[in-house]
Amino acid sequence: MAGDPYKELGVSRSASAGEIKSAFRKLAKQLHPDQNRDNPAAAERFKRVTAAFDILGDEEKRRRFDRGEIDADGREQSRGFGGSGGGARGGFGGGPGAGRAGFENLDLDELFGMFGGGAGARGPGRSFGAARGPDLRATLEISLEDAIAGATRRIQFTDGRTLDVAIPRGAGDSQVIRLRGQGAAGRGGGEAGDALIELKLQPHPLYRIEGADLTMDLSVSVPDAVLGGKAPVRTPDGTVNLTIPKGSNTGQVLRLKGRGGYANGQRGDLKVRLLVALPESPDEALVRFSEEWRARRPYQPGR
Repeated sequence: MAGDPYKELGVSRSASAGEIKSAFRKLAKQLHPDQNRDNPAAAERFKRVTAAFDILGDEEKRRRFDRGEIDADGREQSRGFGGSGGGARGGFGGGPGAGRAGFENLDLDELFGMFGGGAGARGPGRSFGAARGPDLRATLEISLEDAIAGATRRIQFTDGRTLDVAIPRGAGDSQVIRLRGQGAAGRGGGEAGDALIELKLQPHPLYRIEGADLTMDLSVSVPDAVLGGKAPVRTPDGTVNLTIPKGSNTGQVLRLKGRGGYANGQRGDLKVRLLVALPESPDEALVRFSEEWRARRPYQPGR
């Protein structure tokens, strides 16, 4: 059996409706189960406070309680027959409409909105308060070019919905994009959760990713390596002509500033590793030159 509702709320019998509502707000915030998950005593007190407000927050119930027609649990008091009354029980568990009038003028969404994703406030037999929907998680594979320049890509969730995801310029591997309100639906009128999209960079056929820098191999001809020249290089931003210094060799690395990827918001460089390549078909002039050169001055790499 509930105690004296006035004592439960800590108000006098002459308290105004506003004072009763204010006292309940204060106690409900302090005792809410989401704030006291490991405190069963607080949860029990919260039930009693809620039941007390169910009586005193309803003007008609309050008058009937003051006249002794119902008890602190909202049960009808027997008249002339002894024993406990058999009337309908008040509080949240009564018949249709029972226990609601006292809450009609109280903004419960405002009061319990701070407890968002929890189970909501629970009075005797009834739950109230909106519950936020859970977040949904998904992975979206993107190309290196998409990550560098930005793009819009479509993703499909397991529930059949499709969303267009805006990939920001300079996006990084494992970066998570949050789409507000695109998660699972809420309960009791609560807001929907969010969609959390994790970006995954696909392996690239040309570039090797090294932090913010990119590395690639570039084949150059023997004449360009010996005499110097220009060679077209494909970068993430388009093709440019790279200057090959005179006397270049295999393994030499040339750097194109600001043509790499991104890391921590900073653009890296594109490092071009040269590979001196011979023609697929033997060139007779090159063969004769090599024979004469070897006879005149034997060449052994690394010495």
